Amino acid sequence: MKSAWHKVLFSFALVLMFALAACGGNDEEEENAASGENESDSSKTIEFMHLWPEGSSKQHHEIVNSIIDEFESDHPDVTVDVEILGNEQYKEKLKVLSTSNELPDVGMTWAAGFLDPYVGGDMFAPLDDILEGPLKDKFVAGTAEAYAVDDVTYGLPLELNITPLYYNQRIFDENGVEVPGTFEELKEAIQTLADNGVTPVALGNKDRWTGSMWYMYLADRIGGSKALNSAIDRTGSFEDPALIQAAEEIQELVDMDAFINGFNGLGNDEAKGYFINEQAAMYLMATWDLPEWTTNEDNPQEFRDSVDYAKFPTVEGGEGDANSYVGGPGVGLFVAENSDVKDEAKEFVSFFVEKWGERSVTDAGVIPATVVDTEGLDLPQMYIDILNDLNEASNLTLYADVQMSAGVADVHLDSIQALFGKAITPEEFAKQQEDALAAEE
Repeated sequence: MKSAWHKVLFSFALVLMFALAACGGNDEEEENAASGENESDSSKTIEFMHLWPEGSSKQHHEIVNSIIDEFESDHPDVTVDVEILGNEQYKEKLKVLSTSNELPDVGMTWAAGFLDPYVGGDMFAPLDDILEGPLKDKFVAGTAEAYAVDDVTYGLPLELNITPLYYNQRIFDENGVEVPGTFEELKEAIQTLADNGVTPVALGNKDRWTGSMWYMYLADRIGGSKALNSAIDRTGSFEDPALIQAAEEIQELVDMDAFINGFNGLGNDEAKGYFINEQAAMYLMATWDLPEWTTNEDNPQEFRDSVDYAKFPTVEGGEGDANSYVGGPGVGLFVAENSDVKDEAKEFVSFFVEKWGERSVTDAGVIPATVVDTEGLDLPQMYIDILNDLNEASNLTLYADVQMSAGVADVHLDSIQALFGKAITPEEFAKQQEDALAAEE
């Protein structure tokens, strides 16, 4: 009897022990959940917004995806959540998000004036720690500096661009047109093409910055490399006769039917489509489009073989030279100051910049902002030629709207569109920009 009772007590003790252990386990799990120590809560998400949709920027898009895949593989506890918008939609959304300080953890930015409102609002995080750490001495001289405000770096550039005049050699040959070296020769080529019923230039000026590049080159070729920069930084003026003459030349081109019909209502991607479909002979655009003419197999090989480029022509009696370019660093990456995953975001940006520099060259023929050893690389000839041109550049003028504050840039771009549409005179064009700049002094 006593032995049986002992067995009952022993069995009860075992049940109680297991019950207490189970309760203890639940308490521990609850404590871990409360402190964020369980596996699901240790994972982090980086929100990344970029402007390279698959449709219009296929190779850029594919490189981005491959970099993200590799980063996530190396960082199993980090997920990169991507949102993709076209150029103009991207800028608008970034502006909207900034009003409530809800920027993505990582996004794309431009240099100089574009940075100012975001830096002034403490929305972009300083990135000098990355420049002095894993990316030290990785950038082409002068590129990262364009993303600095008061000697603090708030963006890291991905691309370095110059803006050639692309042309279709087959269309030139069929119409007896020579590659222009001077502005007068360019106008002769435009006149011949227009007389033959061929659209001379594809221009999508709905986006406005596209027309600004034409104006900038004429300002440079007529007034020299400092004329436009001086007008913007207030050591000079948009009412400089050289800058007014540049505006006059724009309207003369319009009168000659140089640009595709309806150019002020066409977006840049639409205009590029006319050039790709060989419905226009020339197209002025930065080297971020090099893949279209070299490696993008969606475009027919016959078309790609027909495309070549020229430096923007010189103007007789002008101060500028053919080795002076409109261009500069392209887009760069920022990290949001109020990001909840700032350390991971910075690590992602550092990783992205380095991998982009390696892959953009071979996979897309894009000129990166980081130093690239081209020896032994199998690059398209056009890419090599442009790299050589870049090495010989006498000047690189940063895009006007990028140099300006957001408010002044809007005035400039609206004025450009009005100038091309002949809604204002060259003198009114100059005054509108002077008034906008003066209002900020």
